[in-house]
Amino acid sequence: MYQPIDDWISRPHYRHTNWLSERTLTLTESMPPKQRVWDLPLRLFHWSLALLVTFSLYTGINGGFREMDYHMMSGYGILTLVIFRVIWGIVGSTHSRFRSFINLSELIPYTRRLLNRDQTSIAGHNPLGALSIVAMLLVLGTQATTGLFANDDIFLEGPLVHLVDDATSDRLTTVHHFCAKALYVLIGLHLTAIIFHELYQRDRLVLPMISGYKKGLPTSADKPSFMRESVNASILLAACAGFIYWLIKYL
Repeated sequence: MYQPIDDWISRPHYRHTNWLSERTLTLTESMPPKQRVWDLPLRLFHWSLALLVTFSLYTGINGGFREMDYHMMSGYGILTLVIFRVIWGIVGSTHSRFRSFINLSELIPYTRRLLNRDQTSIAGHNPLGALSIVAMLLVLGTQATTGLFANDDIFLEGPLVHLVDDATSDRLTTVHHFCAKALYVLIGLHLTAIIFHELYQRDRLVLPMISGYKKGLPTSADKPSFMRESVNASILLAACAGFIYWLIKYL
């Protein structure tokens, strides 16, 4: 026998299903959507730098003529990327700019809250992460630059060693080796911080550096423009690479 739709809707099981649907919709609407945090040029810079630094450390430790040739070329690449990152920190997207995350006044309060699992996740770099980035860029920039003037007292020497005397080259070589040791410390701290945030605070850092997005995190970042960012970053990277090429070939 035909039953009016109003009678079927009034049944308890339908009202329960309808309540669940409304509840799910409310929760979904209340959660902030995933937001773009890291632009593509920054992500490519990050992983390219990680590969080059790893390769430089490997070739520097192993030595050998061929390995040291590769070591010097990877050093040129690192210096190119460091210069690119410094400029991109001025003209890049919101969370790539230094002014968006370098804030010394937040360093001590953030450190005091560090062991708090309920601490709100930060869209960009946190204050300690910002300090790590500045230190890493300074050490890498210094190491790559001094490598241009370094020598091994036997056969190998940097492409700009002719611009300084032997004593200066020796001092810059010492700085170059010291920066390598400092780099080990910074890399260790960086990896420890990633493990701490991923496992203890449940704050995902690795996946957003791959995808560029963080879930459920409100941010005031500017709207992404893939084409504009890609073109600007490509021009900037080409200019940085051209400068390094001129530096080692014609200076």
